[in-house]
Amino acid sequence: MIGPDVAEIAEKLGAAADSATAIPQLAAETGLDVDAAYAVQAALVQRRLDRGERLVGLKMGLTSRAKMAQVGVDEVIWGRLTDVMRVPDGGTVDTGDFIHPRVEPEVAFLLDRLPGPGEPVGAFTRAVRAVAPAIELIDSRYANFTFSLPDVVADNTSAAAFAIGPWSPVPDGLDNLGVLLEIDGRVAQVGSTAAILGDPRRALDEGLRLAGRYGVRLRKGWVFLAGAATAAVPLRPGAHVRAVVEKLGTASLKALP
Repeated sequence: MIGPDVAEIAEKLGAAADSATAIPQLAAETGLDVDAAYAVQAALVQRRLDRGERLVGLKMGLTSRAKMAQVGVDEVIWGRLTDVMRVPDGGTVDTGDFIHPRVEPEVAFLLDRLPGPGEPVGAFTRAVRAVAPAIELIDSRYANFTFSLPDVVADNTSAAAFAIGPWSPVPDGLDNLGVLLEIDGRVAQVGSTAAILGDPRRALDEGLRLAGRYGVRLRKGWVFLAGAATAAVPLRPGAHVRAVVEKLGTASLKALP
C-alpha cells in the first residue's frame, strides 16, 4: 500500500498559508494518519526554515475542553513555532495575511535548560526560567475552520502568530489563575489556567513526551505555549486584543483596520 505523499501535502498547506486561501480537508482523501501528519508538519515547517525562518519553540493545541469542543477534536497535539510568527507585545497584525484568524489567551514558558539523560519528564518543569501571559493567533488553512485530527496536526496545529507579555518568575497557584480575553476593552472570554490540562505545567510534560516520540527535543531558550485557557475568538480588522492572566499581567496585539 502506498502511503500519503508527505511533500505534496506540505506544499498544498504551505501554499494555502502563503496565499491566505482556504483548501479542503486532506486527510480523508490522502489516507493521512497522525504519524504521517506529523511528518507533513515537519516538512511544512522545514519549508519555512528553508526561506530563513528559525525555530524558537513549541506550542500545544487542544489542551482545554473548550477548544476540543469548539473544533470537534479530542486529543492533545503539538506544533512548532518560528521567529517570524512572533509579534511584539502590543504589536500589530494584518488580518489580510490570514484566512480566518482567531485569538486565544495562553500561558507561555521560557525554557532554561535541557533535560538530562533519563531525567523524569516531571522534573523538566523545574527547568522553566520564567512564565508570561500570551496570545496565540490561530488560523486553520482548511475551509470553514473544520478538520480531523490528522488534518490539524499536518497544518502545524493551526499555528500562525503569537505575542508574549512580560516574563516573571513562576508564581504560586499557577494551576488555577484567572484568565480574561478582552476585545476592544470588553471581556470576550473568561477562564482559568486550570483549563490547560488542569495545570499548564502538565502541558509542558505532555509536550516533551509527545514531541519526543518524533525525535524532537525542546531546547534551552525556546518558548513553549502551554495551550489556550478559553475558546478562541475571531479576530476582526481594527480589533485590539488583550489577554489578562492573574499574577502574570497582560499581553496584547492589534489588528490593522
